[in-house]
Amino acid sequence: MTETGPWQARSADLLAGLSVAGLLVPEAVAYAGIAGLAPGRALIAGVAGGLVYALVGRSRFAVVSATSSSASILAAALGSLAAAPQLIGNIGHDALATAMTLMVGVMFTALGLFRLGGLAGFVSRPVLRGFAFGLAATIIIKQLPHLVHVTVAGSNIAQVVTGVATQVAQWHWPSLALGLAALAALVALRRVPGIPATLVVMAMGIALGSVGPLAHLGIALVGPTPIAMPHLALPTDLAVWERIAQLAAPLTLIIFAESWGTIRGLALAHGDDISSNRELTAIGLANGAAALVQGMPIGAGFSIGSANAAAGAHSRMSAGVASLATLALVLLAGPLIARIPEPVLAAVVIAALLHALNPAPIVRLFHLRRDHWVAFAAALGVLVLGVLNGMLAAIALSLIQLLYRWSHPVTSELGQIGHSHDFVDISHHADALRVPGVAIFRPNAPLFFANAETVLRHIGLAARVRGANVLIISLEESDDLDATALDALDEFARSINACGARLILARTHDRVRDVLNAAGFGDLATASTFSVADAARHAISLTAPQRSA
Repeated sequence: MTETGPWQARSADLLAGLSVAGLLVPEAVAYAGIAGLAPGRALIAGVAGGLVYALVGRSRFAVVSATSSSASILAAALGSLAAAPQLIGNIGHDALATAMTLMVGVMFTALGLFRLGGLAGFVSRPVLRGFAFGLAATIIIKQLPHLVHVTVAGSNIAQVVTGVATQVAQWHWPSLALGLAALAALVALRRVPGIPATLVVMAMGIALGSVGPLAHLGIALVGPTPIAMPHLALPTDLAVWERIAQLAAPLTLIIFAESWGTIRGLALAHGDDISSNRELTAIGLANGAAALVQGMPIGAGFSIGSANAAAGAHSRMSAGVASLATLALVLLAGPLIARIPEPVLAAVVIAALLHALNPAPIVRLFHLRRDHWVAFAAALGVLVLGVLNGMLAAIALSLIQLLYRWSHPVTSELGQIGHSHDFVDISHHADALRVPGVAIFRPNAPLFFANAETVLRHIGLAARVRGANVLIISLEESDDLDATALDALDEFARSINACGARLILARTHDRVRDVLNAAGFGDLATASTFSVADAARHAISLTAPQRSA
């Protein structure tokens, strides 16, 4: 394997950056349309934010720009604000978008400074898969009016589908033909390595829509995409900022979940070391820069990051080149970008999201019988409740799922394999045998306020059925105990002793011993052991006199 010299690496970064810029421009125009903003806002956000991330971030391959999910959730948030005219008054759409972008940047930066990068883990992968499926379906359906060149009233899925279906007579068939042809070309060209499919199709669309046979058929064009000089216009009402903060919180979380998934995946694939808190701060500063230039929320999208890596990038220089090349393209080729046909742009958006409509990840969950209904509910929530409410429902599902599992943990009864030190779940190992006169149980979740009493009650009933003289509870899943769990353990031990039996805690962590002693339950701490085998030997010694008698 030959080593890459510094000049070769820089050349590769330069070429990768130029290649990525060819993808950034059409995607930015498309995503701005999803958000209901001028294309220039997405373009300048990618330029300013991309340069800031290249300076502060640590991923070699991530490219920070507008993404489909951030654009969709921004559109839903702006729609929610527009539905409350008594709150926003005469504040313009653009000012609200700028304020939302700035709030996202502030939240990202604060999370990074307070080292809260682990928050991304609170949205489970099944929920994210379901959300991504529902989001992709929502965005694709909302592109239908652009494909057939009709106007529909309302923005939810049912209204869009009904509006398009009831206006078949007004469909613009040349637009539909051009859009479907562009979509077919995108799908076909992406199968050929080394061809920038999006750039090729956009160029063909511009040619056909400008000077080709379709030029005079009334196909709608994107129009000018000016990048305005930075001018920060923000709301001044505190009540408006409070509502913006409420809407920006879920937007921040989903952008980070998407961005961190991209950054972490690329880092693992190439053996790089990254920090979630550093990335939080970098994306926060990038969004702050995007707000200062009147942009829109941005993040590290998977498709652009993967394209950058595939193009041969070696360092963050490629992302910086991509941002500068994007700026040059807009300044020098603005009139050409304005000639992009709307149905071609709709095809670009649809093609970019077709991979997310693959049901295989959700079908796999059904085969595993793990979290399948949660993923399905997340997808359905986005389709029925809308992007923003669906995403909030998806986040709530993640937390509810976690709390339910912890509050209803499975309790395993343990048995010994032969004369070894191994104690395993009897229900899964036929050769595991119970210790005579001893019942051994393990809660398969940490004991805490929501489950302690329920778990101990279940174990107590099972121990009585076994007729055990000594009860062992393995606390290997609990590295600490809260006040409720402490009291529940003490009350449980007293009830066991009142029945003439003994309670021994096994696999007890040092922190648990410390808190038991601090709470005045020194007897429980003293009798506890570091292993189940030690607890079983102690239990046998306690029952031996009874057996000999």
